Parts: sequence; structure tokens; C-alpha cells
Amino acid sequence: MPARSALRRLATAPGGSRTKWLVLAGWLLLALALGPLAGKLGEVEDTGPNAFLPRGAESAEVNTLLERFRGKDEIIPAVAVYTRDGSGTTRRDAAKVRADRRAFADHVAPGERIGAPATAGDGRALMLVVPLASADGFGDAVEELRTVAAANAPPGLETAVGGPAGSLIDSIEVFDDLDSTLMLATGAVVALLLLLTYRSPLLWLLPLLSVGFAAVLTQAATYALATWAGLPVDPQSAGILMVLVFGVGTDYALLLIARYREELHRHTDRHAAMRLALRRSGPAILASAGTVAAGLACLALADINSSRSLGLVGAVGVVCALLAMVTVLPALLVVCGRRVFWPFVPRAGTPVGGQRTVWNRIGVRLARRPRWSWLMSVGATAVLALSATGITTGLTQEEMYQDKPESVVAQERISEHFPSGASDPATVVVEADTADAADAADAADAADAADTAEAAEAGAARAAGATVETVRRVAADVPGVESVGPAARSTDGSLVSLPVVLADAPDSPAAAHTVEKLRTALDPLDGDPLVGGTTAETLDSAQAADRDLRTVIPVVLAVVLLVLIGLLRSLIAPLMLLATVVLSYFGALGAADLVFEHLLGYAGVDRALPLMGFVFLVALGIDYNIFLMTRVREETLTGGHTRGVLTGLASTGGVITSAGIVLAATFAVFASMPLVTMAQLGVLVGIGVLLDTFLVRTVLVPALALDLGARVWWPSRLARTPRNPPHPAGPAHTPTAPEHAAQPGQHPGQQTAQQPGQHPGPRSAPDPGPDEAAAPGPEPGPARGTAPGPARGPAHDTGRRPGHDADGFPRPDGTPPARTRG
Repeated sequence: MPARSALRRLATAPGGSRTKWLVLAGWLLLALALGPLAGKLGEVEDTGPNAFLPRGAESAEVNTLLERFRGKDEIIPAVAVYTRDGSGTTRRDAAKVRADRRAFADHVAPGERIGAPATAGDGRALMLVVPLASADGFGDAVEELRTVAAANAPPGLETAVGGPAGSLIDSIEVFDDLDSTLMLATGAVVALLLLLTYRSPLLWLLPLLSVGFAAVLTQAATYALATWAGLPVDPQSAGILMVLVFGVGTDYALLLIARYREELHRHTDRHAAMRLALRRSGPAILASAGTVAAGLACLALADINSSRSLGLVGAVGVVCALLAMVTVLPALLVVCGRRVFWPFVPRAGTPVGGQRTVWNRIGVRLARRPRWSWLMSVGATAVLALSATGITTGLTQEEMYQDKPESVVAQERISEHFPSGASDPATVVVEADTADAADAADAADAADAADTAEAAEAGAARAAGATVETVRRVAADVPGVESVGPAARSTDGSLVSLPVVLADAPDSPAAAHTVEKLRTALDPLDGDPLVGGTTAETLDSAQAADRDLRTVIPVVLAVVLLVLIGLLRSLIAPLMLLATVVLSYFGALGAADLVFEHLLGYAGVDRALPLMGFVFLVALGIDYNIFLMTRVREETLTGGHTRGVLTGLASTGGVITSAGIVLAATFAVFASMPLVTMAQLGVLVGIGVLLDTFLVRTVLVPALALDLGARVWWPSRLARTPRNPPHPAGPAHTPTAPEHAAQPGQHPGQQTAQQPGQHPGPRSAPDPGPDEAAAPGPEPGPARGTAPGPARGPAHDTGRRPGHDADGFPRPDGTPPARTRG
């Protein structure tokens, strides 16, 4: 018990009259100390060839082996393509290409050379392959090639530089300044929505400032874990991380502020109000953050490195957001006092909020026909989910960008005039024969010194040995292989690589099928041949995405279920909530597919989207169910099941709706990003959050809970309570005495003494004022052992509808409220 008491004091420290200053000082010092580390996050982002590939994939292993061919610098070819419509290329065009070849030589990797220009069979295109080293200045080299190719071109000659080098640079440019752009855009969206929610010129600043502290802590912690613990970080996960921190941090802020404002209506001391707000909303916020973090952490089981990176750094971000929202935000709120809510300042002793709100009206309608309500909700969501059955996964290089970059233009022109795979061949790496290493080395040196291409190829063949020649012949006979290029050896002579030109575009399904056949044909051969390259990477990623779906989804569901069981102390309620969230996910996926296909014109969705969307929507969607059901359980303890459901819905309706809109809007920022993958994730999560907010949490979950009755809490003792006790144990929404004495100007009916023979009933309240629009409804009753509050006076019972209780909620049996003798 002493330990528990100490933890409680620690948890409420941000609301203390003295400790609030210590909390703020600690955060300020922490931000100053961690600021430099936060600014270094970009230094640990992995932009290498394996950052987005599955761990252990054959293509990733090939990328690792290729590092042994030219020291530490990998050779990445750029492809310059020159095209002319009409009669074909001219002599002036050929002269331009020869001049560019000489100019490009300044950027060629050491020991490499540019081959003769390739002429298309239709005579309308010329192509140069420029081997570049992946060293410092690689991006500048690609930009210089593009500048040279475009300069002084004869009229009518079109140029473009692409290939693997061009594609890599274009993808890197997508993420340039992405973190700062996303942070500014997300911050602006959150600030606007907070201003509209609170309608206060001051209050919106405090959550935004608290999220800023969380962002600094998140970036610094991610940098430290990446540097000293090997946490994988890529540019995409770093960009999504900031949106996630802003989204969940604002959600937790909305929930805490709403509960704090409730308590300010009941307490004259703002410190006591904050301590109680933390004590009552803390478990829900903690469970919510734990669920989201645990769900994201399950992505660590994924094979695709980018998915693992997003899951792990996302979990770090959620934990940091939680820490900031339950420490620095409460301290800021208490320091600023009630005036921060101006012009709608909550005064002690004034009503928290009336029963006649939109959420009460929704609750009353649900209570009348709960089964019909949830059946209609399930049906509507199922109709949306039907669209997900025909979803197309997999994007080509061209389809990955909102606006077509130059590398995509180059690939289109190459595919039109040359074998589609010429710009980006597959790579076969095989062990060289070692029977006579000295002869192999001599032959390789002779190949390097050869004056003609034919002599160089012959020398390379002798250096490679018989095993490699066997691999070459088998590869050339595979259907879909256009040609096999000359062999190249590694610096130590132990490996040989062979470029394999495919007949189809590198990112096409036909090319992926060819790679599958190539691997099957080469697998029995000696030398352990491995196939890599862009096409192999696409194939490996597709296969890993399917495995990850089968592996990660069951684990996420199990983790979320365990968290819900521990929080709600029930089996039925967690299973019900999990089922609704899964249904909501499929509905959101179907709705998003309709948007992608008919509004945005996307050809399909990224292969990683179904898994990413599932983890985000299950983890974030269960958030709102946690906020709702923890309040329902709290109300059920004192008011019975039916009243608990209806009061819980009324109490959390405004804040959850605000939180859902804010979270959906923050993820919608992704829709403006140049990368289709991020835009699709933002649209899917935004639709899913709105579906959870306005259908699942508002209608489906309350209707199911009302239809199941108290059985939803089985096997806890709440399952044995009546739906609505005829004699409530005490006033469910009356503050304890003497702390809540009537304030000047308070309506006398709210503080009348209990009359003999009168049963104490819940306090009534008038319609909410403008400052209560987003505030939760009635507060739960006093703790056990507290003094009963004032009873309802006779005037409060006038006009009560038959079959409804004292607060206007329908009684489950339709009978008038029971009366007892004193």
C-alpha cells in the first residue's frame, strides 16, 4: 500500500501547488538538453538499398554482396535516353550523344567506363549507361548528368536521365525537408482545430506547446535508440512519427482537459480539480497509449524493414506523447488557472452540463431500439467492406508518385524503344571457381587491361570460371530473359556478378515472374547463385508483405485483447470491442478503395498499406472504445448498466468527437505528400478514424452494450447487477461535501437539503452553455463512504415522462421510477 500511495502521489504531482513548478522546470531543462539530439535525427535515417526491403531477403543479400565489388562504394548506373519522334534520330543527335558521353566521363566511378551508345531498333532513340559510385556527391552527379543532357539539345530531341541512380535520387528528394514540412502542416491543422474546439484565444496553445515538448523528446529518444541500440529508422517512418505524436498527443490532451473542466465545475481549488482529473482520466489515457504502443510494437515481427522501423519508432513516439500529456500539460493548465478557458470560464458550483444534448438524444434513441441500431450499423459497414474484396495491391514505379519524376519519364521512353528491362537489369551474384585462384586473378587483370570489348568479355569469362559460365547459359535460356551481360568480379576475386536484362519492365508482374523462374533454374547449380536487382526486390517485398499479414495481425489482436481484458476486467466487452474495430477496419479499407479508384485515380494500393492500416486503425480505433467503455464502467458502478451506457456516451461524446476529427485531420495531411504510399495511408487512417468516431463509438458499441445488457461485463461482478437499479445507491452526479458548497448565484434547487422520506436522486442540470459544447456530460458519483449529496426537490420531478427516469433516460421496462418510503 505505501508503494501504491507513492505512485498515486507521483501521478498527481503535475497538479500540485508546488510540484507543478518542478515539473515545468524539469521539462524545460530536458528540452534544452535534448534539443541538439533531436536535430540530429536525420543523420541516423537509413536511405540505403536495404532500408525498405525484407530482412533476410535474397535481393537484400545480393545488395550486401555487391559492396565487395568496388570497395565500400556501390556502383549505381544512371541511364540517359535520347528520343525523337517521327523519322528517327539524326546525325546532330548522334553528335550530341557522343559529346555528352565525353562530358559524363568526369562523373564515372573509378575503374568504370561508359559503353558505346545503344541505338533502338526503330531508330528513334539512343541510350547511354553511366556507372556512378554511391559516394558523397552522388546526388550532385545525377543532377549534373541531367543538366548536361538537357543543354544544347537539337530541336525536337527529348532527353531524360533515369535508371537506378535517377530513381534513387528522385525518391530521396521526396523525403527532403519532409519532416519539417509535415511538422509545420500538422501543427497548423492541430492549432486550427483546437481553436475551433475550445473557442478560446489561449487554451489551444497549451496542448500545442505540450505536443512540442513531446516531439522534442520523441526525436531525441529515437536518435539515441538508433545510435546506441540499433533502432531502424528510415525517412518514411520519421515523417509519419511526427504526425502520430501530434495526433495521439492532442487526443490525450482533449480527454484530460475535458475531465479537468468537469472537475473545475465541482471544485473551488484548481489543484484538487486537476488531481482528481488525473486520477480519473489517467487509467483510460494510460490504457489507450499502452494499446497503441503495443500494437505498433508488434510490427517488430514484420519482415519488411520499413514496417519494423515504423512500428518501433511509432511506439517510442506514443510513449513520449503520453509522458508529456500527463505531466507538462497538467502543470501548464494549473499554472494558468481558470482564466485560460476565457471567455467560457468554468465556475465552481455551476452545472457541468445538461442531459438534453445531442449525445443524450442519441442515447435515448439507441435505448429504444438497440438491436435494430447495431444491426443497421453492421450492415452499413459491411457494405463498405465489400469494396475491399476487389482491392488491387502493388504499385509500379510510375504509380508511386503523385507527380511523375524524370526517372519515371526515362523508364517510359526506354520501355517504348528498347527492351523494357535494359535500364535496370537483374543481377546474379555467384561464387567464382577457386581451383586456381592465381590463374583467375591473372585472367581478371587481363580483362581489365583489354583494348576491346570482346577481349574484355573473354578475359572476364576466363576469370569467372566454368561455374559462372554454366550460370550464364542457364540464365540465358530462361523465358523472359533478353540477354546476359559480361561478368564482373569482386575485389577479392571470390564473387562474380552477371547483369541479366529482362524483356519486361523491371516493376511489372511479368518481370517478377521471370525472376521467379530464373531463381528456380539457378537454384540447383553450384556456386550458390543469388538473384537481385529492382525486380527481385519488388518480388521479395510482395512475398514478405503477405507473410507479415499472416504473422503480425494475429499478434496485434491478441495484444489488444489482453489490454482490454485487464482494463475492463471482462471477457465479453473486450471481444465485442475488438470485433467492432476489425469490422471498422474492413469498412474503412473498402471506403478508401472507392476513394482511391474513383476520386484519386490510383491504379491500386501499396502492398504494405493493408498491414499498416490495420495496425494503425485497430490501435487508434480501440482508443475511443477505451475512452467510452472505461467511463461506462465507472458510471455502471453507481447507476446500473443502462444508465452507465447512456451517461458514458453523453459524458464522452463531445471530447471523443473532437479527438477523432483532430486525429483524422492530422493524418489527412499525408494526402498532400508527393509519395502515393503516404497519401494512401493518410486517407485510409483518416476515413477509419472518422468511421470509428461517428459510427462505431457513437452507435455500434453503445447499441451492442445496451442489447447485451450487464452480461457484457461477464465474468466480473458487474454482470450480476440489474440494468438500472430501482434504488440508486446515491446521487450519481453530486459532488461530495463540504468541498462543493453552493456558490454565490447558484440555483437553490441544486443544494436543497434532503427531505425525510425522499429518495436521493441524481442532480438535474440545465442545457449547457456555450462553453460546455465540447465538454463531457455528468460526472460519476462520489466514492464509497462519502456523504450523500442533496436530493432532488419536488420541482425537479414535474413534467417527467412516464417510463423515464429522473434524468430523462428511458427505463428498460418502461415503468415509472420506483419510490420508497423513508
